Amino acid sequence: MAMPDTYTELEQRDIITKYRQLMRVSKPRMKKNDVKKVRKAFDIAVEMHKDMRRKSGEPYIHHPIEVAKIVAGEVNLGTNSIVCALLHDTVEDTELTLEDVKEEFGSQIAMIIDGLTKISHLTAASQSVQAENFRKIIFTLGDDIRVIIIKLADRLHNMRTLSSMPERKQHKIASETLFLYAPLAHRLGLYAIKSELEDLSMKYLEREKYTAIAKKLNEKKQQRTRFINEFCKPLREDPEKAGLKARVFGRPKSIASIANKMKKKDVDFDEVYDKFAIRVILDSPLDTEKE
Repeated sequence: MAMPDTYTELEQRDIITKYRQLMRVSKPRMKKNDVKKVRKAFDIAVEMHKDMRRKSGEPYIHHPIEVAKIVAGEVNLGTNSIVCALLHDTVEDTELTLEDVKEEFGSQIAMIIDGLTKISHLTAASQSVQAENFRKIIFTLGDDIRVIIIKLADRLHNMRTLSSMPERKQHKIASETLFLYAPLAHRLGLYAIKSELEDLSMKYLEREKYTAIAKKLNEKKQQRTRFINEFCKPLREDPEKAGLKARVFGRPKSIASIANKMKKKDVDFDEVYDKFAIRVILDSPLDTEKE
């Protein structure tokens, strides 16, 4: 796997490792020739971003690979979305044109990249746009819903790596995320992404409160895990006895969710009693669904 010489040997190995991780999470949904398609997008992204670095100093290519991993592994989208995630910043930030993308990958992928580029320009002007108007504009820009989902994955990775930014920039991006992107994820039913965006925003906007709640949650982690497991046990057994296929998941509530509850009810952490959530997913015929 040839790499531009702007990357050190260690960076080249790291990039290849990340690419292999991406392929591992992508393969379950890949069809014939999809591997070649993703590899071509990866090679183009590596070349186009070869002279770019993130604020942390790491090669910029890490970002599109990580966005593609979120798209493939956490949202379960397919090959075209992975290609778009890898290329999502190329038209805006490099010499690659939409025509180049269209020639290499077809009009559908070019259209998604165009939508992502337009959203980036809109976000830059978001201070003068009300949240609801922003969401309406985004939905009109994104004829293909994948445009919006990839943009959310892009924002999620930026939030996960926000620590390398100056504090003023952290506050601006976190506020924008809470104001614009978390509600957008909620609207699309991407609740795990919505919760993480809210938590990460709180981490930078209300650091002391975030740290205090995180610490208390961590202190009782084993106790809570044991309680959730015990609570879920009959929920797994009862559907099985009734001949229903069910998957049961237990998880702690997000830090932002607990903080909102404390604020709304004007109570301390120890007075919030619903600190975990249970999800039951049933796969059953309609005639037995109510049972």
